[in-house]
Amino acid sequence: MPSNPATQIHPTAVIEDGASIGAGVQIGPYSLIGPHVALDDGCRIHGHVSISGRTKIGPGTEIYPFASVGSPPQDLKYKGEPSELTIGAKTVIREHVTLNPGTEGGGMITRVGDGCLLMVGAHVGHDSQVGNQVIMANNATLGGHVQVGDQAVLGGLSAVHQFVRIGRGAMVGGMTGVERDVIPYGSVMGDRARLAGINIVGMKRRGMTKEEVSIVRKAYRLLFASEGTFQERLVEVAQEFETCEPVMEIVDFIRADTSRKICQPSEGAEL
Repeated sequence: MPSNPATQIHPTAVIEDGASIGAGVQIGPYSLIGPHVALDDGCRIHGHVSISGRTKIGPGTEIYPFASVGSPPQDLKYKGEPSELTIGAKTVIREHVTLNPGTEGGGMITRVGDGCLLMVGAHVGHDSQVGNQVIMANNATLGGHVQVGDQAVLGGLSAVHQFVRIGRGAMVGGMTGVERDVIPYGSVMGDRARLAGINIVGMKRRGMTKEEVSIVRKAYRLLFASEGTFQERLVEVAQEFETCEPVMEIVDFIRADTSRKICQPSEGAEL
């Protein structure tokens, strides 16, 4: 097959008037493309996919059967406002994934970045902001208004509460319920998520040096130690590690305005 084949639309697919279809797009049997949908070049839409609403999908993204993309938000306050959903380039959306556009109360847009993998049954709720190269395993769920940083990984059957932030490079264990913000590079698990350390494997995979990983581990132990108050320890970490970019990313994340508390280790846990 050529690297950029001509546009191929199965005769049973329904493309409504107004839809924008880029070059080299493939649309499989019985898929439905709504009138306000824009598919960029090289997208591959398998059979039985529903794409509706004001949805923009970046080049090279692939969507598997029975995914529902752009259907109205599951929010009783939604009144039909013309909100949007945007999906980046070369993202893979597997079977039965659901993604909803934004609402007036949340900024009117839901975003998913480039190079993401959303496995079977994953859900991205309204007004959520998902970064680049994020992995959501089977049936991982984001409530509305969730923020997920680049290269974060959410395990199967995990669930993230509304307005929670997941930092860059964080790891959420399978079957974990996340009610509090997860620091960048943090690793959380449990029925109700508690910090279990930092995502060392993920940091190494993303090119961090052994020295950087060691410094982040040291900062983590200091930040969540038992001595003093959390704010006192945060100031100490910011001063001691001000030249370490990953540590300062954690500090800035904690200091940012948020409606949720920071997820911390269980009391008495070994750091």
